[in-house]
Amino acid sequence: MKISQAARNVCTMFASTTQKRKTEDSSDSKIIYLKGTDCIIKSQASLSGFTSYRVGGSAEWYVAPRDLEALQASIEYAKEHELAVTILGGGSNLLVSDRGLPGLVISTRHLRHSYFDPQTGQLTVAAGESIPTLAWEAAKLGWQGLEWAVGIPGTVGGAVVMNAGAHNSCIADMLVSAQVLSPDGKLENLSRAQIDYSYRTSSLQSSESPTERRYQPIVTQATFQLQPGTDPSLVLAVTKENKQHRLTTQPYNFPSCGSVFRNPTPYAAGWLIEQTGLKGYQIGGAQVALLHANFIVNRGGAKASDIFCLIRHIQEQVKERWSICLQPEVKMIGEFQAAG
Repeated sequence: MKISQAARNVCTMFASTTQKRKTEDSSDSKIIYLKGTDCIIKSQASLSGFTSYRVGGSAEWYVAPRDLEALQASIEYAKEHELAVTILGGGSNLLVSDRGLPGLVISTRHLRHSYFDPQTGQLTVAAGESIPTLAWEAAKLGWQGLEWAVGIPGTVGGAVVMNAGAHNSCIADMLVSAQVLSPDGKLENLSRAQIDYSYRTSSLQSSESPTERRYQPIVTQATFQLQPGTDPSLVLAVTKENKQHRLTTQPYNFPSCGSVFRNPTPYAAGWLIEQTGLKGYQIGGAQVALLHANFIVNRGGAKASDIFCLIRHIQEQVKERWSICLQPEVKMIGEFQAAG
């Protein structure tokens, strides 16, 4: 599906100011209304409330479309004005710089719908749907396949992009296809093989380069293969057990991004960090969690720079002790500078 001419027209912002846009200015921000959609683009929008770490600066421009037409209009606006695009889902695996992000940040959190098809056993769900919510819904229906995901924070779009996983299962194990909005405005369905999955990554992950981020495909929905027909009480029991396991082994009392580093085979990142003596180590308000060393928690008042410097310190210490370079699982975007 190509972007419609109507959507294209409402985003041509400078051809006729009175017809193409309406703006509201204040001393701190500007709001742009895109005609014909519910798409409101805001300037200088704080991102700290949209990430699980509760840190980060402001987006130069921010929009949270509620349907595909508004998403397409937002992308076209970015292309028209040559803005880098950053896609923000639940913000659960993200560290945003204190300096904020240039360009247009597009949140997919309002893209929500789900359909359980009893004929095929497939679940089709929009990018903004919560992964834990889906796990509980599937369990209540007696559908197996998502029990492992009950403790995975974030949304479907982000989980598909990063191949989220737990309990020896992952998104790639059950994905049938993902619908993506391509850089040229077309909606395409990609099979699991086309996405090229590996451990906690995929070909859908964007580059750290703002220029290249401008041309990345955006996941709009995904279809998963589940197994219906089981007694719901049995699926709920497994789901509850997985949730309880995460609550007792991982810190949920402070803001975090979940696991910070990928596990370097054959070791667990948390074990390496703990054996290096870094449990409880703190920089500013950021601390290596006492309950699980592969978590960095915001103990209160942390800055993104505190977390970033702690990540770098852990990498340096583990490499010095074990000659292993830990690779971050958390995605760090924006400008960061290590402590001098």
